[in-house]
Amino acid sequence: MRICVLRFRGVLPVVALLTALWIVRPVAVRAEQAPQVVKKDGHYALLVDGKPYLVLGGQIHNSSAWPSELPQVWESMAALHANTVEAPVYWEQMEATEGQFDYSNVDAIVQGARAHNLHVVLLWFGTWKNGNNHYVPGWVKTDTKRFPRVVRQDGTPIDVMSPLGQNTLAADKAAFTALMQHLKEIDGDQHTVLFVQVENESGNIGSVRDFSAEADRLFAGQVPAEMLAAAKKQPGTWRAVFGAEADELFQMYYQAKYINTIVAAGKAVFAIPCYINVWIDYPAAELPQRQIDLPGIAYPSGGAVQKLVGLWRQLAPAIDMIGPDIYADDSQFYRETMAAYNRPDNPLWIPETGRSDSFAKFFFYALGKGAIGFSPFGVDQSGWNILGDEKWTAHARNYALIGPMDREIAQLESEGALKTAVEKPGATAEEVHLGNWQATVAFGFPQMDGRRAPGTKDAHGAAVIGKLGPNEFLVTGVDASVTLHLPGKPAWMHSQIVKAEQGTYENGVWKPLRILNGDETDRGLSFHEKPEVVRVTMMQY
Repeated sequence: MRICVLRFRGVLPVVALLTALWIVRPVAVRAEQAPQVVKKDGHYALLVDGKPYLVLGGQIHNSSAWPSELPQVWESMAALHANTVEAPVYWEQMEATEGQFDYSNVDAIVQGARAHNLHVVLLWFGTWKNGNNHYVPGWVKTDTKRFPRVVRQDGTPIDVMSPLGQNTLAADKAAFTALMQHLKEIDGDQHTVLFVQVENESGNIGSVRDFSAEADRLFAGQVPAEMLAAAKKQPGTWRAVFGAEADELFQMYYQAKYINTIVAAGKAVFAIPCYINVWIDYPAAELPQRQIDLPGIAYPSGGAVQKLVGLWRQLAPAIDMIGPDIYADDSQFYRETMAAYNRPDNPLWIPETGRSDSFAKFFFYALGKGAIGFSPFGVDQSGWNILGDEKWTAHARNYALIGPMDREIAQLESEGALKTAVEKPGATAEEVHLGNWQATVAFGFPQMDGRRAPGTKDAHGAAVIGKLGPNEFLVTGVDASVTLHLPGKPAWMHSQIVKAEQGTYENGVWKPLRILNGDETDRGLSFHEKPEVVRVTMMQY
């Protein structure tokens, strides 16, 4: 995790799908089926035990995945209402002595998660962590001849491992494969671990590429055919083919191949999904810590930043998904970044984002785009805190709202039947199109008769609408009202509510609490901070 603090200016029961319809290849549904990411009709889903699963995640601090820290981690996950914890695995701890593996940290995380009814995403801190080599074991750090580092253009070695180092690749691959084998042994039939992040924000911080003698020799040679095919270029040297971008693309190619090799080896042992996360490219004017918007300075060179996602997907096919770490709370930039990674060849997954309340509404952005999950960083109370002591409650509010029906929401996402509306600065209402119906979503609280919706001071209002049938909807939100009506017609014109039933899901079963009517429906269904969910049946006449 890397901190770049940015402030921009500015229902009837859901019919269960047969799992066979979800599997890309014909595989029988079995209780022991491992988690997998699948795609159907243009929509991605993470299947856990054969059914879509939505990750309501929380990533703990870098040094919190130790047994001594886990008691406060479990308390923090409960306070967040998370269903999944993201926790690091440290190569330096797991293989402190070459060839000898210590799984005690991993076991403590998996066993503790089970005891607290949580799933796990493990983060492999191996060759790269935030563009550096800080989590490689001491026997790797100290043997610079056997395990070469990146060399700057001026000849200075830096604290980054070279992707050309075959011994480093072999060592990382062996350790990661050992980890995956251990996970298969302890979790192959329980599915506590959903997937694994391989490396962390990989790439070079300190140099645009490796300028070692071996790297320069390769750079002066012909671009590999695989890279030419991916980039749709004609043969030539790196500089001749890619011009000013040659250094970054050279680094990216060898880095992608390196990580793909590790992922492929691990999945050959235990075939659960693997992904990489990305330190993204921010606008130059909004880089208070790194004033120059260049690869290797503004972000780790070679990483799968916005412009390089497509090449990474082609060059590293063993990776199931690429997820952006987003620490900018500007709505437009957040949407643009999600769009860059929400691709036909890449599921949308937000593995890291800001934990402050200003980032909470982006959870609803992600839901509306079919994300398989969302996870703020630094959600445990670890004492010294890189994020400061700000109060933050909105992520917990969101998870408390969605958590009881997370499987139902995941199912709707997987069918393309979930819509969201998220307040934008200066806009107090939004229209949501639902096929044969439409919803007017107005933001703010309270909303008085005959007056325009007030909006919220920090534009955090949101609504979630799931289409359960032709005239049936699941509706909820935060500081928003939702009015369902026929497209192009005013509310209540040739349409009305048949029933608006407030309730909750308990273990997948809808439990009604009361029927809303009168003031609670005449001006739209209103949602404030208390988690409330309504199933609505509409009719037209």
